[in-house]
Amino acid sequence: MVIQESSLKRGLPKKTASICPECKEVIPADIVEEGGKVVMKKECEEHGHFESVYWSDVEMYREAEKWAVDGVGIENPAIEGSTSCPDSCGLCDIHKSHTCLANIDLTNRCNLNCPICFANANQQGYVYQPSFDQIVDMLETLREEKPVPTTAVQFSGGEPTVHPDFFKVIKKASDMGFSQIQVATNGIKLAKDENFAKKCVEAGLHTVYLQFDGLKKENYVQARGKDLRGVKKKAIENCRKTSPRPLATVLVPTIVKTINDDQVGGILDFAIKNRDVVRGVNYQPVAFTGRISKEEREKQRYTLPDLAIDLQEQTGYLTKDDFYPVPFVTPITQLVSVIKDEPQVAFTSHPHCGLASYLVIGDDGEVQPITDFLDVEGLMKEMKEKADEWDSFLRKTAVKLGSKLKTEKGKQKSVLKNFKKYFGDYLKEEELPGGLTMIEVMEDIITEGDKNAVGKFSWRTMFVGGMHFQDDYNYDLERLKRCVIHYATPDGRIIPFCAYNGGPTYREEVEKKFSVPLEEWEE
Repeated sequence: MVIQESSLKRGLPKKTASICPECKEVIPADIVEEGGKVVMKKECEEHGHFESVYWSDVEMYREAEKWAVDGVGIENPAIEGSTSCPDSCGLCDIHKSHTCLANIDLTNRCNLNCPICFANANQQGYVYQPSFDQIVDMLETLREEKPVPTTAVQFSGGEPTVHPDFFKVIKKASDMGFSQIQVATNGIKLAKDENFAKKCVEAGLHTVYLQFDGLKKENYVQARGKDLRGVKKKAIENCRKTSPRPLATVLVPTIVKTINDDQVGGILDFAIKNRDVVRGVNYQPVAFTGRISKEEREKQRYTLPDLAIDLQEQTGYLTKDDFYPVPFVTPITQLVSVIKDEPQVAFTSHPHCGLASYLVIGDDGEVQPITDFLDVEGLMKEMKEKADEWDSFLRKTAVKLGSKLKTEKGKQKSVLKNFKKYFGDYLKEEELPGGLTMIEVMEDIITEGDKNAVGKFSWRTMFVGGMHFQDDYNYDLERLKRCVIHYATPDGRIIPFCAYNGGPTYREEVEKKFSVPLEEWEE
């Protein structure tokens, strides 16, 4: 199985390991409650004291911890015998989660030159752009991961759409069996070329992750140097035109307090109005890069509880209690693993990495949280108990069981037959928009049988979540060890997101190793 009891210490205060923002050395850190907030405090012998808000609401922090679980890492780590973190990423044998979503940077070139960006080719002075063969090697590394081959990949950058083999790369990922293929883009190519989205779909792309700074002109002028609101809307419109369905789009706003935190509700309302093509909003509270003063950090720090509370205050349909941490859904994975008798993708991230919920949207535009249709906490607890019970039973009595129950099909029939008996108390009878009930949807999710119900359900819902990536001020090695979003690199390594972009910053090491000077590239 891929799920086990978490080794995380719960409650406050607690001790962890972090890094010094100046020298990047690993140092002890305390996570404490202070004024209703959760604060990380640490001391470097050479560079002094640092502290930063970790979560802005202590009660939400404690509630999220209830759902902490650990994965079992990977069976074929690139680095064995590791004793410390984060100095040997690759993945190593002390990492506790497999890859749920992989990032592959196709290039550091971009068709924008944003004032706030320090990572593009013009600023760095070199071009990092893996060849098609190198990209294929990275994809193969991901598919060879055990016990769960990576199924979801996101191509990023720079601006990935400027890679000369962009469509060829998408097609190759599709041919290799990736079931979720995404691109993180500024949307310029999608907006300029009406056929670009169509070509994406034909190549096998599933989802566009669209950089979306906000609803106001000044958001784009400050961050990107120009007003790109028209570009974003045109990109969405062109994704809407693809067939047989619109190319699914997720809005990705980076939220900075005092800059655009007043717009989180408006962004979600915009997504709902365009729900035929926009399938979700994935907010990203700012992670600070480079040096920043304590005063500026305190002014602009935005955490996941801030997001949940702001959405509660700025919408009429969400409350902070509708949000749950990423590992909350792992009982579904565990149950499917028992039925199929093989490990499944498990979102065993640290409970303080992300929060999420789902909205159900009616034909009349009425918006309701998924919690109106099912007792989510009761359902997850019951699924965990049943998964443990059935797994133990099947293992202990396998010899005595008839062949009917030994097969995946037999187990699925057994689950379906008794589904309402086991889980009906948690699934409300009220019909979802479109005539479905949650019982029908959950049956298909658990067994992966007829996917029509799942499909109908997904086109009636809106994902809303937040992922707060770490920076050097709130860096927690316990979070890093459980990271489920990883980068594949041309040298055959798989590196956790927050190690690649923060902390020791493997990005710079990797890019310089596989880059050419900008002048040479231009020649």
